[in-house]
Amino acid sequence: MSQEDALARARNLVASSSRISALTGAGISVGSGIPDFRSEGGVWERYDPLEYATHESFVNDPTKFWTMGREIAPLLLKAKPNDAHIALAQLELGGRFIGIITLNIDNLHQVAGNKNVIELRGNYLRAHCTGCSREYFGEAVHRRVAEGEIPPHCDDCGAVLKSEAVLFGEPLSQSAMSRAIQICRSTDLMLVVGASLQIYPAAYLPSLAKRNGAKVILLNLEGFNRDGVADLVLKGKASDILPKIVEY
Repeated sequence: MSQEDALARARNLVASSSRISALTGAGISVGSGIPDFRSEGGVWERYDPLEYATHESFVNDPTKFWTMGREIAPLLLKAKPNDAHIALAQLELGGRFIGIITLNIDNLHQVAGNKNVIELRGNYLRAHCTGCSREYFGEAVHRRVAEGEIPPHCDDCGAVLKSEAVLFGEPLSQSAMSRAIQICRSTDLMLVVGASLQIYPAAYLPSLAKRNGAKVILLNLEGFNRDGVADLVLKGKASDILPKIVEY
């Protein structure tokens, strides 16, 4: 099937579906200047996740996580939604979109305008105090990190702050996963955008949607149909392809 034929079929699927959902991964945010951590030259090449990004390493020495965070913070703070994020937000305005399940921690879906966003791995812009549990949200903590406060401390009690982003060795939110499963059972079309589908349990969600009667469109740079789950595969950048199949 040619790319033009695939795009036409995708447009038809979107136009004929009434309960559309999306599962998004790092690939959707690459167009916003946030590189995939696992890609060549990504963060994991410079910071071993077992040393810098596990729950155990944070408990033992939070300075390591926030040292890595000093590099991540400027990328997230300057990032803006790209055309792929905007396409999904516009789709929600049309009333046929039931929600986004995202593996990203960058808050860009919300900035673009989506309301029902399920963050399986948390939100980097949220943090809480490990002492008094005060919650923080927004740029202030991460601007302090970018300026060298490592680790950042609570304004009230002075204890170390922890980002909401889920670390290796931490469980995903049961509430978020329950909501994601409900979407998979309700959707009639799932757009899987920029997600590698290599890490479970998130990789299981498109298969669950398909078993409940949904069509699955997979959009990635490789044009690869992992595990044969997709009814249609689109190859290319999310910011290029999504606006072409979502009419608003």
